Amino acid sequence: MSHSTEPRPMTSRASGPLTGEAQVPGDKSISHRALILGALSVGETTITGLLEGQDVLDTAAAMAAFGAQVERSGPGAWSVHGVGVGGFAEPQSVIDCGNSGTGVRLIMGAMGTTPITATFTGDASLSRRPMARVTDPLSQFGARITAREGGRLPITIEGAADPLPIRYRSPVASAQIKSAILLAGLNAPGETVVIEPEPTRDHSERMLAGFGATIHAETTAEGHVITLQGRPELRARPVAVPRDPSSAAFPVAAALIVPGSDILVPGVSRNPTRDGLYVTLLDMGADITFENERSEGGEPVADLRVRHSRLTGVEVPASRAASMIDEFPILSVVAAFAEGKTVMNGVAELRVKESDRIDAMARGLEANGVRVEETHDSLTVHGASGVPGGGRAATHLDHRIAMSFLVLGLAADRPVSIDDASPIVTSFPDFVPLMTRLGASFTAA
Repeated sequence: MSHSTEPRPMTSRASGPLTGEAQVPGDKSISHRALILGALSVGETTITGLLEGQDVLDTAAAMAAFGAQVERSGPGAWSVHGVGVGGFAEPQSVIDCGNSGTGVRLIMGAMGTTPITATFTGDASLSRRPMARVTDPLSQFGARITAREGGRLPITIEGAADPLPIRYRSPVASAQIKSAILLAGLNAPGETVVIEPEPTRDHSERMLAGFGATIHAETTAEGHVITLQGRPELRARPVAVPRDPSSAAFPVAAALIVPGSDILVPGVSRNPTRDGLYVTLLDMGADITFENERSEGGEPVADLRVRHSRLTGVEVPASRAASMIDEFPILSVVAAFAEGKTVMNGVAELRVKESDRIDAMARGLEANGVRVEETHDSLTVHGASGVPGGGRAATHLDHRIAMSFLVLGLAADRPVSIDDASPIVTSFPDFVPLMTRLGASFTAA
């Protein structure tokens, strides 16, 4: 399918208090994995709460292209009749993953140890992102890779006919790299081992175990070591997708910076490998309480009560970066309203996301009167009691940049504009109407 669309400029302006309940969408990371593991299982996997953003819909289409039967039965309700580990069929056309780095990297891993050939492509943003970090370990399994210069899309993979298990030390803390290797290891005999420099989000490990794989993790002198036993028979199971903490970050941040706000965000994942933003916000003095804590689909969840707060800048340690890597753009917006400076360390991975998020946030904040400093691996935001606003931010086809600057405008002195709101549909299709129901003021620019 085509992912091209006309740019949709949008402006946000100072709002009255935000109030009400924010029903944010299902977790994007878990949604991708539920579809992929459902396709690699035997039987019918039923999924509730699936995020129906474009990124996840592209993964659903890819699983159908590889031979799984994928059906939607209602809002967020899907079923996947799987083909089993090693059962993928060769797709008849190119696999278009749109804007999703998670989707393309995990799918490449899932098919890289099956003796079929597939070609992957994506939109302009995805085609700039580095893929060698996944294709290099896939070649160690025995896959053959043909890629554009720099290891970029489009990429053709000939899956390994006789895959070998690997022991791989990841050069960076990346859940996408880890998950792609573990998915590839499913169809390799023996043990596949991934060694991370520090733990990353563990949705893949939790879900693999739930589907019947033998997998364990431990922290050793080498690092965080995950070991998977290959060639399991994965068994279909129901998956209840909790609400996405990365999407929840936007209404949470807006409530913290807009005076008088008081909102409830129900059913948000509290997975400790995803909780770094909320730990940081509490350090800054945020009024956030976690109510009705419980477990859903093997993931800890809670309802978040969030009230406007006076915030103070903090230094975010590099060791926390992996647990909040997608939330640094919106944290930098919150930091602009905090007294003093907020220093975000260990964030070099932001430079190879949907955009160079450090540069995109720095330039957009500067355009709105906020003083920032950056290095390759850090971003410092000098906060103040008020943000002048009045600027226009380039989103670079990046949904999180777009939503972050729309939130900025809700508390800035003057309106804030973005050049394109269309990428938001990839992860949070209901963002504008949801925020509007809470009291946000957005208009087409």
